[in-house]
Order: sequence, then C-alpha cells, then structure tokens
Amino acid sequence: MAHLKRIALLGSTGSIGRQTLDVIEAFPDRFRVAALGCQRSVEALVAQARRHRPKVVAVGERQAAEEAARALEGTGVEVLSGPEGMVRCALESEAELVVGAATGIAGLLPVWEAVRAGKTVALANKEPLVVAGHLLMAEAERTGAQILPIDSEHSAIFQSLLGHPRAAVARVILTASGGAFRDVSPEELDRVTPEQALTHPTWKMGPKVTVDSATLMNKGLELIEARWLFGLVPEQLDVILHRESIVHSLVEFVDGSVLAHLANPDMRLPIQFALSYPERLPRPDPAPDLAALGALNFAPFQPERWPCVRLAKEALAAGGTAPAILNAADEVAVAWFLEGQIAFTQIARIVEQALEAHAVEAGESMEALLAADSRVRGTLERRRGEWTSAR
Repeated sequence: MAHLKRIALLGSTGSIGRQTLDVIEAFPDRFRVAALGCQRSVEALVAQARRHRPKVVAVGERQAAEEAARALEGTGVEVLSGPEGMVRCALESEAELVVGAATGIAGLLPVWEAVRAGKTVALANKEPLVVAGHLLMAEAERTGAQILPIDSEHSAIFQSLLGHPRAAVARVILTASGGAFRDVSPEELDRVTPEQALTHPTWKMGPKVTVDSATLMNKGLELIEARWLFGLVPEQLDVILHRESIVHSLVEFVDGSVLAHLANPDMRLPIQFALSYPERLPRPDPAPDLAALGALNFAPFQPERWPCVRLAKEALAAGGTAPAILNAADEVAVAWFLEGQIAFTQIARIVEQALEAHAVEAGESMEALLAADSRVRGTLERRRGEWTSAR
C-alpha cells in the first residue's frame, strides 16, 4: 500500500493553493490535507475545510478568523488566527510536508519555523528565499529539512540537476515569457492599466505574481531564489526570453551541453512533482506536442526595457537586508498600482528609490530582516502622497 502523505497547505485559497488541492484530490490514496491556512478569504477556506476536514485551519486576519470559527463550529476543525496561527499550521504534527504558497512577507515565518522543525517544505512563494535565503538554507542544512521548489522555473532546474554535481554546472538560464506587455512599446507603458497587467499571455496566476511578471520583477526574484536553492553564484545565473512558456529553464554544463526542461504551462505539474518527490505520478494531461508547436522561440533579454531585473541583481550583489528592501518596496508598489494610485512605470522607480534610501545591513537574523521590511513599508506609507500625486 502506498504511503499516505499528510500536507499542511499555507495560502490554500490563492492560485497555487487551489491547484495544490486539485493535485491532492486527484490522488486521494497518496495525499491528505492536515492543515489549511489563508490570510483573509474566509468563504473559500471554509468550503475547503468542509471538503477536506483538516485537523486545523488558520486565518491571518483575526476578525476573519472569528468568522471562520463560527462557520466551522461543530465540524471538529480547530480554527487558529494571526501569524502565530499560520506558524502552528506549519508545525502541525501530522503534516510531514508543508506547502508554502502564502503570498507576501506573511508567508516567511511559517516556512522558517517549518524548516527549523526539520520538515520538508514545498516552496511556491518567493519571499522566504528572496528575503532570507542565506538564513533559510543554513537552517535547512542544520536541521536536515528539505526545500523542494514549486515555481516552474526552479522545479525545471531542480529536475535537470538531478544526478549532476554542482561542479559540473556552468550556468543556469531562467526563461521569461515577457509578461503582459512584452509587445507594448516603452512609450506606452505609462498608460497601461491594472486590468491589462493582469492578462498574462500564457499563465494564470495571482494578481501580485502576474504584475511582477509584467515588470519582470518575478524573474529578478527568481534569480535570487536560484542563487540560494542551488548553491550558485550570481555570475552563473542568466535570463532568456521565451514566449511560448514551454521550456521552463535550462542548465548549461561545463562541457558545453545544455539540458532543457519542457512542459505545458500548467502549475499543477511542478506542484505534483514536489508533492510526490522522489516519485513521479501519472497525469492525464499530455506532454507538449512539439510537432504541433512547430517552433520554440528564444530572444536575448533586454535589461534596459525591464529595470526590475537589474534592481534584483543589485540587491543580490549587495546581500544582507538589500533583498528584503527590494521585496518590501515591490509589494507596496504593486499594491498601489493595482489600486490605480500609481502608474505601471512607477513600480520600478519606487523600488529603486527604496534601495537608495535605506542602508543595507548584515541581516544576520530573522528579526533584522523583518525589521528592514517594516522600515521600508513605513517609509513608503509616509511618502505615499508624493507618489500618488505624481500619477
């Protein structure tokens, strides 16, 4: 009989969370939900809890948690609240695998505590490795925790590296679709709307990630993640444009050979691989039909068109709290853009000014990194009027 793997799913109501539940439901004899967590989407969480009957659920916003508790009264599901509730979900004793899919900095502490506890973490949200990659990987080595990537690019790299020593790797190349505005001239970008930014040509993702795809900040964040996940140096990381989103990443070896990972643009495939690893479970979906595709296109990355990638590289090179500053400023700027308060092109400018305005510290503890995050958010909030009036 196959082993039944119990899973704590943080960010269960978001895009990755819902697709993770699709995978779990497709393999009821292999996976079971032990805990669910979200920030505020009570109605969706309650429906998930009634369907999957986890031992506990957590809601980050306390008032929303009270609403969830009333809705789940009598079901036997324990309802937790606040950041500490999300951490308790991650540490649920029955859960042997924690899926980190909570959007934003709120997803950092539960992942950190799961790694400290030596659990296996399937990581989808970027913030833990971007903000605290140096701490997270050191702690994983200390406790024996395993961090498995869910991001399609990092899953592709992870699979391509299986069986190969790091010394054999010359370069890792992340592919980028170019996002919603890949065919829009730079002169038009000031006038694009949030609705346009949320229309991705190949992927269906949450709003924050979709906007980051349009600015290509997501690719910059992925470079930072790859540096820590795979023990690489910044000089080994590169980006190439690939419109079809069929090749998810490439690994170039020292002998000149290149391994490319191909799959259809469906996040349920890397989610399933992370949940089932080291096994591969069958899926009904077909592999890419290369004959039907006819051609796969690649083009050089243009750094002048997408300044967010440059900013991410600079933050990675600076180290310490610089990636935390970058991440916090981007979260704030994207939220303002989605609210219609700033122009699309102001996102990169806000991030750049935040990096210039805040001194980079060593970031040798989680407390120092969270303090840097808080300082950036406070500064931006105080200066909100300057940016929104410029709109």
